[in-house]
Amino acid sequence: MKFSKSWVMEWVRTEISDNALAEQITMAGLEVDAIEPVAGQFNNVVVGEVVECAQHPDADKLRVTKVNVGEAELLDIVCGAPNCRQGLKVCVAKVGATLPGDFTIKKAKLRGQPSHGMLCSFSELGIDVEADGIIELPSDAPVGTDVRDYLNLNDVAIDVDLTPNRADCLGIAGLAREIGVLNRADVVEPSWTPAPATIDATFPIRVEAPADCPRYLGRVIKGLNLKAQSPLWMQEKLRRGGIRSIDAIVDITNFLLLEYGQPMHAFDLAKLDKELVVRRAKADEPMTLLDGSDVKLKENTLVIADSTGPACMAGIFGGDRTGVSETTTDILLECAFFAPLSITGRARAYGLHTDSSHRFERGVDPELQAKVMDRATRLLLDICGGEAGPVVEVKSDAHLPKAQPITLRRSKMERVIGIGIADEQVVEILTRLGMQVTANAEGWTALAPSWRFDIAIEEDLIEEVARIYGYNNIPNLKPVASLAMVEQAEGQVTLKRVRDLLVDRGFQEAITYSFVDPKAQQALFPHSEAIVLPNPISVEMSAMRVSLFPGLVQAVVYNQNRQQPRVRLFEQGLRFIKDEGAENGIRQEPMLAGIITGNQSEEHWDGKGRGVDFFDLKGDLEAVLDLTAEGAAFTFERAEHSALHPGQCAAILRDGVVIGHIGVIHPSLEKKLGLKTRAVLFELELDKLTPAKVPAATEVSKFPANRRDIAVVVDVAVLAGDILAVIKKVGGNQVVGINLFDVYQGAGMSEEKKSLAISLVLQDTQRTLEEKEIAETVDRVVKALAEEFNASLRD
Repeated sequence: MKFSKSWVMEWVRTEISDNALAEQITMAGLEVDAIEPVAGQFNNVVVGEVVECAQHPDADKLRVTKVNVGEAELLDIVCGAPNCRQGLKVCVAKVGATLPGDFTIKKAKLRGQPSHGMLCSFSELGIDVEADGIIELPSDAPVGTDVRDYLNLNDVAIDVDLTPNRADCLGIAGLAREIGVLNRADVVEPSWTPAPATIDATFPIRVEAPADCPRYLGRVIKGLNLKAQSPLWMQEKLRRGGIRSIDAIVDITNFLLLEYGQPMHAFDLAKLDKELVVRRAKADEPMTLLDGSDVKLKENTLVIADSTGPACMAGIFGGDRTGVSETTTDILLECAFFAPLSITGRARAYGLHTDSSHRFERGVDPELQAKVMDRATRLLLDICGGEAGPVVEVKSDAHLPKAQPITLRRSKMERVIGIGIADEQVVEILTRLGMQVTANAEGWTALAPSWRFDIAIEEDLIEEVARIYGYNNIPNLKPVASLAMVEQAEGQVTLKRVRDLLVDRGFQEAITYSFVDPKAQQALFPHSEAIVLPNPISVEMSAMRVSLFPGLVQAVVYNQNRQQPRVRLFEQGLRFIKDEGAENGIRQEPMLAGIITGNQSEEHWDGKGRGVDFFDLKGDLEAVLDLTAEGAAFTFERAEHSALHPGQCAAILRDGVVIGHIGVIHPSLEKKLGLKTRAVLFELELDKLTPAKVPAATEVSKFPANRRDIAVVVDVAVLAGDILAVIKKVGGNQVVGINLFDVYQGAGMSEEKKSLAISLVLQDTQRTLEEKEIAETVDRVVKALAEEFNASLRD
């Protein structure tokens, strides 16, 4: 919205400067984009009258004039403008005048004739108006008056970027109200002589869509002289509002558009047939617009039509068939209120955006139409002559918007704004905004005026109070907060620590849906009963997951299908188990799961790649378990799982209780699930993982450590973990390190046997161990292994 400051100042008197006004309305929510002068910088240009105008004796396109500028002598000026004529009031740049571009007027001779000045055009004064020839001033312009004063060119055009909710400021009236409120100044509307009906001429109007058009006014005006030119003051106000002058009728409707924010339209009465009907368009109904373009209307478009067809796209664009032309003498002037949702988006559907649609789709004052109709009629009669008939109004009270009382609580206002504002100040602000305010025990009840259709809820009133009070006047107060350390059990592994460790080991965290494909889940967990959704997103997402495995497998397949051969993912989330004893019959358990597939490491020139196996993922999982500082509490036991390979599957135990499983996915499921390579997975209960042992400091031995290696032969079925557990138990405190560093099966050994090479590190914190003590400990270990597992030392 671009507006002339001087025009607004006609409504509300204030001495505020241009920049201060821009700052003020910007802080009130009406952001100013630009402030531009309405004319270039010039001086010593006055109103003159052409007393004589004769042809130049030596030039066909030049005229020799004598111009009266209110001085003792007439000025001789040579002019080349085609519209220069005797009796014309003009803008005269006298000798010594400076025009835009630092152009100075001097005495000169043109083709032998003296020229002591220049008759100016709009462009020569830095005024953005498209016109041929010199400026033609009104006949009553006082000779000798400074043109800057006469045309009020010491003015600026202020461009405001309005938010969609402030459509009430899409007119001088709304801006004046806003500035009046901010400056506690009275707003005085322009006055005019009412335009009563002097003839009985009317045109029938019918509204078939009252919800879309609750109010429609039409008025016949006859005997207009469309050759009459719009007054210069109106042309200037239009120009400073960003609208080009066209003809008297268009200029008057545009003037009201800028003044009150109310769009209007005029039909050529002679081109209308029978009656005017406000209705929805028929599908693909053809229409030619004023700009000559043809459109096929959609059924959701509101039109104003006669018996012949659409005459206007309501609130958007007029039709060419009924448009006003130079031969028009009688018109039907319309002024309506259209429901915003009936106009919203309609113009863009046809590739249009007009000043009218811009206002109607944001909302106009539903009580404004009668006033604007009278104002427009008076201007038309004064400028173009003619006679007006009575106003025909079609109205649907049931569909007109009605303001509802809004409660403003003092407590909420103070909580939102952050400070307390005096009651009398709140009432003053709301009253100056045009609201009817009633006090009550908790605060106030306010009724918004018809032009503030954006105010509907309590928060709107709070915003109005805050912005008129002034955001800059709200003090910067530091928030008061009682801070306390969050209790965190020291003996607890945080989920963040687990995530960071897995990411450090090359995993990426995945987040998959809790809804899975029931067929895929049934294949992995044939004995688990899933919870089926009554209204699923899709068939493939119709069951609640009983494990994180289905989502992770699907994520791996998705990546493999996109040429990602090596995938390492983990996820933390809930699984959902049917349990009659749980709330709502569903037990939700937090789980941690991971999956790896592809090569054990990225391709590298220094080594031969190999595929991942059970022990790769087991090593990653053991690193996670070690975060608890209770590695000995966790064990792995051979187990069976419906989703995992029967020979490469283990249960994960903590203190003898199963908390999860790890293993290679069952070979029969790989192809069913779409996997291209072997995948290894683990899943365990998260709340069973997180309890940890608080580390305790112990003395570091100052005495040397001794290493002894033994190789024992045992049956193939004997587990290395059981061997190590017995060694630790028998070795006592002196055995500080045990490591299985080799497993051998092959030549020189029975197929039912295997050799386990184990290193023992012995050390004492109080003394140096003697060889005899070391040998006794090793013998005790060997003897215990022989008794427990029938183990023997390898030759």
